[in-house]
Amino acid sequence: MYLVAYDGSALANAALDRAAQFASATGHDVLAVAVVPDDSKYAVEAGWVPSREVFDRQTVVGELHKTAVDIAPSASFQAVTVGRNPAPGNIVAKLKSVASETDASVVFVGSENAGRVVVPLVSVGGNVASDDSHDVHIVRHASPEIHRRFPKSHFYLP
Repeated sequence: MYLVAYDGSALANAALDRAAQFASATGHDVLAVAVVPDDSKYAVEAGWVPSREVFDRQTVVGELHKTAVDIAPSASFQAVTVGRNPAPGNIVAKLKSVASETDASVVFVGSENAGRVVVPLVSVGGNVASDDSHDVHIVRHASPEIHRRFPKSHFYLP
């Protein structure tokens, strides 16, 4: 099982695309995992909605699922919830828990700074990459094709 930490960002889209490519060559399954807090402020900061007033967790989960399937049609999708004002550590714990439950052999993370010598304290990708329970594939660049097909503004809900 290849697990992808998925939030709909360009780098998460690239990580999912990369996992799907590897899976087609190795015969592994792919699971995109979205940790979606029940928090309108977080949703705005993540670029999921343009304002706090339009936040609906189920709609965000539906859009993440739709985008993930557009990128990797054979991938499974799982949304996990965390409470309001989630610390990166809580999101990381949820991702690690799913990775452990599914016996993931590789975790794919899209992150500009994961795995560097100095990792910001707020980096979800960096904290997932530092876990030695699973191999981690870090995707630091999204291809122009991913940017073209799935621009950041694509995700904003009507």
